[in-house]
Amino acid sequence: MRGGPQLGSKKSVFSWKTNAFAWMLLAPSLVFLFLFTFYPIAKTIRLSFYQADLATPVPIFNGLDNYKHLLDDMVFWQVMSNNMWFAIGTVPTSILLAILMAVFTNKVMRGTSLARTAFFYPTLIPMIAVANIWLFIYTPQYGLLSRVMKGFMQTDVNWLGSPQYVMWAMVIMVIWKEAGYFMIFYLAGLQNISPDLYEAAQMDGVGRWTVFRKITFPLLMPTTLFVSIVALTNSFKLVDHLLIMTKGGPNNASNLLLYYIYESAFSFWDQGMASTLTVVMIGVLLLFAALNFLGLDKKIHYH
Repeated sequence: MRGGPQLGSKKSVFSWKTNAFAWMLLAPSLVFLFLFTFYPIAKTIRLSFYQADLATPVPIFNGLDNYKHLLDDMVFWQVMSNNMWFAIGTVPTSILLAILMAVFTNKVMRGTSLARTAFFYPTLIPMIAVANIWLFIYTPQYGLLSRVMKGFMQTDVNWLGSPQYVMWAMVIMVIWKEAGYFMIFYLAGLQNISPDLYEAAQMDGVGRWTVFRKITFPLLMPTTLFVSIVALTNSFKLVDHLLIMTKGGPNNASNLLLYYIYESAFSFWDQGMASTLTVVMIGVLLLFAALNFLGLDKKIHYH
């Protein structure tokens, strides 16, 4: 009876010391997270309720006026539409291409390392350099794509100067840039799947497509959930190429939400509206992330 309370006391002291040590290890990360994430978000949300432009040296509280103004801003709706179509064009295609490349490079054959390097190489190139490369490819008359099209179809398309084609040009470039990056995650996921499952399926005479549909893809769902959220976030934050290639043109046909935020803040010097747009972007990303979790969580197999 005497040892019971003492043992419980020792356990509580040990637990307290363990928790304190854990919080000490986490403290530096939490400080940086607060200073560079939570605090800026809070300041941005606060500034979105103020008029802060060149006409107001001192920000003036205007409540929800900035948000009401967005509802009547045709450029904002065009930018949102552009970003939605950009995400629809890049996210599923990048994921599908990444899965195909991962399955191909996961096989034991000659040149596997070379194939993996070739697929992953675009990821190592900075986005500014990628934009310059594809700017040369898309240049009318002198660009690589124009020369190929003239040789085969005797036609020339101004990919970056036409509202009809500019978004397709951006989508193709981003898929080329991102698919190899997502391939690495799928390759890791494939290598974590037990070979016994494939051996059992082979002994039962199951076809390759059925094996992929019933075994491989379901077991890759945790990776798909992670990759889909990263790809969706990237579709809203990758705008470096716009500064080099189109600057949102022609006639805002390639303008995306983050670039519109940049224009509002540093071209129009409207900090209040830029903050409002930032809050909208954060809300949209949180909504899409939540839908991804709710939609895919029931289909995920962790074992």
